[in-house]
Amino acid sequence: MKKHELPPLPYKLGALAPHISEKTMEYHYGKHLKTYIDNLNNLIEGTKFESMPLDEIVKKSDGGVFNNAAQAWNHIFFFEGLAHKPKKEPEGLLLESIELSFGSFGSMKEQLSKAAAAQFGSGWAWLVVKGEELEIVTTSNAGTPIKEGRIPVLCIDVWEHAYYLDYQNRRAEFLSSIWEVIDWQRIEDRFSVALLGK
Repeated sequence: MKKHELPPLPYKLGALAPHISEKTMEYHYGKHLKTYIDNLNNLIEGTKFESMPLDEIVKKSDGGVFNNAAQAWNHIFFFEGLAHKPKKEPEGLLLESIELSFGSFGSMKEQLSKAAAAQFGSGWAWLVVKGEELEIVTTSNAGTPIKEGRIPVLCIDVWEHAYYLDYQNRRAEFLSSIWEVIDWQRIEDRFSVALLGK
């Protein structure tokens, strides 16, 4: 069986401070994500899932296997969309799609932050591809758009463990700050791949 592993981050644990502290990353990436991956490896041993890539497990599983696989996938997707010195604004086809879908980049940020703030309990806010346009969706707990055949390009983690050490109950403050470390180069790359796959 090929085990799933904790992927290396494209930045150091403390590189996102002050927006996300090193201590938060130690717990969020180093403990929470690692636990999902370890649990998943234990759950799929000897099953039909043990040789599948992570995204296929998410799409084809349910119960505990799904919860751990989806949380692993969601977290990896979230962490890989951040950067120490990010590109701060989108350009090209992605910007055109954002303007077509939401009117402006600023309006999209406002709507996605509002959706994330309104997500009751634990969950995620996503920017997903819909044809040539984009839309905002939220999911609860381990829910993920790829289970429904949607193609995400950006997500924001609003589980409390994503922000509580730094912001306590001030989710809105976290959501304002997270935009400072979202890497629009990575989001543009994901959008390009999504368009090629259509």
